[in-house]
Amino acid sequence: MRKKYPIEFIDHSKQVVFIPADLPNSKDITRIAFGNKVLDVTCAPHPKGRNVIVLSDDVQKELSMPELPAPLHVFIDQQTLFIGPLIGILTSGFTPYPFRPIGERSMFFAKLLSVNKSVGALPFVFGEEHIDWDQGLIDGYFFVDGGWKTIKVPFPNVVYDRLPNRRTERKAELRDLKARMQTDYLIPWYNPGFFSKLDVFERLQQDDRAAEYLPETHEFSSFSVIERMLSSYGNVYVKPANGSLGLGIHQILYDKHNGDYYCRYRDQEGNNKLTKFDTLEKLVKKIFHKRNLSQMIVQQGISLLRSEKRLIDFRVHTNKDEYGEWQVAAIAAKIAGQGSVTTHVNNGGVVKSLDELFEDQNERERIEKELCDVSLLLSSILEKNMEGIIGEIGFDLGIDKSGKVWLFEANSKPGRSIFKHPKLKNFDLLTRKLSLSFGIFLAEKAITAPEDIFK
Repeated sequence: MRKKYPIEFIDHSKQVVFIPADLPNSKDITRIAFGNKVLDVTCAPHPKGRNVIVLSDDVQKELSMPELPAPLHVFIDQQTLFIGPLIGILTSGFTPYPFRPIGERSMFFAKLLSVNKSVGALPFVFGEEHIDWDQGLIDGYFFVDGGWKTIKVPFPNVVYDRLPNRRTERKAELRDLKARMQTDYLIPWYNPGFFSKLDVFERLQQDDRAAEYLPETHEFSSFSVIERMLSSYGNVYVKPANGSLGLGIHQILYDKHNGDYYCRYRDQEGNNKLTKFDTLEKLVKKIFHKRNLSQMIVQQGISLLRSEKRLIDFRVHTNKDEYGEWQVAAIAAKIAGQGSVTTHVNNGGVVKSLDELFEDQNERERIEKELCDVSLLLSSILEKNMEGIIGEIGFDLGIDKSGKVWLFEANSKPGRSIFKHPKLKNFDLLTRKLSLSFGIFLAEKAITAPEDIFK
């Protein structure tokens, strides 16, 4: 069982290191490590039998360890006492403003860092421009006593990737940074990259356990594919292969009785539209004339559950925990706005807890169990079939009128709009805790069993 200990510093210049009285094999320790800094030391059990770690200020300076009041985990391997973990959260978009150093995302990161004491880790935020490769140090952004503070720290034990978008992720300097930290410093890197919708579906289809939850999905390759799907399902969704926030999603419907086609979408002014055409070609030419159709996918339409005639789908967040196991961290229903093609909040959608949506307790518990079971299954399958170390996934799921669960999307960096709902605050806290707890698991693995990570 892992243990956390308070860290204390004393004014002394002779490399004093006292370690907790209840720490086993303490006499064998000859080195101490923080992040990627390692120092030869002589350790002794605390003279008063206290279960704390005490470092003299010269050791603290050598390790570049900030003096922050948080209990930290310890791991022992090969006569080295590792204190931490130090978790670097990589992002971009830094500003010169001290109160909002990461712009409008500053509050999100402040809340993420604020769970450090409860999980027993030392997280900080950094960008590519804050790394001093020669010194092996980073100007890290810490959230301390309600404000932001930059402190020089060593390279972290693990990196949590929170780059904001695909465009940033594709920058050469960030790709080089990632490769260098992983290859030269053997730093585990979790939640890399954004999922491609089509890539997710193609990989899940390789596993029979997942295939039953997948609506038919194809690249936008020809009118004949859409015509066939409309004939089979009555409606299809056309969406960007790499889109987010519900932007650019269109529903195409076919009326078999009069042969007309309808397109439901949101125009550039933010208005929900339903437009009629007598041929599919005219619809595509009018609605999609400014879009690169090769970057779109076509997905089977599903007759979903409704609330007051509005579509319902569900967001389920899964996270890996401090033991490397998948957990359902949050679940909520989203109800589409009037005339909207999606349930997204920015398109008039409303978030509800399952308690609010289902008055019947048995029905609510049954649906919650089905959504959780499917999400955990898909998480484990995706983890095995996608590159990199995945620590969190946001699933958009639907339930049709017969009670069958369907997967619409899986997101590697899920949005957090559902957590504005007052009944989902505990879920918000849990997802933040688990995001860092998984970093503790990875840090321990990298120290004690690196072959399990760097395969």
